[in-house]
Amino acid sequence: MLYWLANLSDGGDFFNLFRYITFRAGAAFFTALIFGFLFGRPLIDILRRKQGKGQPIRTDGPEGHFAKAGTPTMGGILILSAILLSTLLWARLDNGYVWIVLAVTYGYAAIGFADDYAKVSKQTTAGVSGRVRMALGLILAAGAGTAAAYLHPAELSGQLAFPVFKDVLLNLGVFFVPFSMVVIVGAANSVNLTDGLDGLAIMPVMIAAGTLGAIAYIVGRVDFTEYLDVHYVPGTGEILVFTAALIGGGLGFLWYNAPPAAVFMGDTGSLALGGAIGAIAVCTKHEIVLAIVGGLFVVEALSVIIQVFYFKRTGKRVFLMAPIHHHFEKKGWSEPQIVIRFWIISLILALIGLATLKLR
Repeated sequence: MLYWLANLSDGGDFFNLFRYITFRAGAAFFTALIFGFLFGRPLIDILRRKQGKGQPIRTDGPEGHFAKAGTPTMGGILILSAILLSTLLWARLDNGYVWIVLAVTYGYAAIGFADDYAKVSKQTTAGVSGRVRMALGLILAAGAGTAAAYLHPAELSGQLAFPVFKDVLLNLGVFFVPFSMVVIVGAANSVNLTDGLDGLAIMPVMIAAGTLGAIAYIVGRVDFTEYLDVHYVPGTGEILVFTAALIGGGLGFLWYNAPPAAVFMGDTGSLALGGAIGAIAVCTKHEIVLAIVGGLFVVEALSVIIQVFYFKRTGKRVFLMAPIHHHFEKKGWSEPQIVIRFWIISLILALIGLATLKLR
């Protein structure tokens, strides 16, 4: 919205700064961060009054989780409000990629909110039907994949790009949209599964978003893409403003979500943020890199799939409990140990993902 101030510039004054994506990304970060600090405590107080007993705790979960009873959920509202305000203020609203990411983010937020509301109002860990959630998520992802294919340059539309191999493209054709649906839905649900300990999901999400934001900025600049031999996707640089807002809002939320958490993100936040990074990967043609950068989320999801599959076949468990962070809890790791070690893993994977831009 504030990008129009650049029209007041003659090229050498303050208003000229509004032309630069990096300036507006920085402004979006601080706007979201300040929003989180200002409205975090009031929102938590409102959620606590409205929810009463807070988020229901699984009876079959680790014993240490019973102490968290009464903690309010839906804290993702704080992050999403900060992102929306900052993005609308600082991003170019004539950019289609920005709207794709926003649509996916807040579409999944609505699904997550409905799920959280059902859990809190009925005081049960069973929310909205999994089939309904999956169906709605697939519809949103299909729309995003179709829109991204329309906006992509003709030579990249429907193509799957591979990291490291600069000239390798796989023409998915009509299968690009189903593939993008798998990426977005998979990312959303993987982050949702990861959100099981205080602060566990939000930091890896911020790390992944920061990495994908940098990639979006790079592939949206022809000079950088020529230097690095990566595919040029004009317009994606504006996504950096969104990811900067996500990091600012995420830090504001983490202030209150750090152990012991005063509020949980809930499905409202985890589904939305997971969907967002999936949509960014699709927009930037870096779907495979997302699997590296978000490797922690992939492992969390795989641990659940492996556990369910193996148990149905043999009646035995591979892990003490799934997702895998609960396995380490059962083995005696403290919650801060798991959270911080998983953060470290996320950072390492992000650096590996960024390295694929240079390895050609």
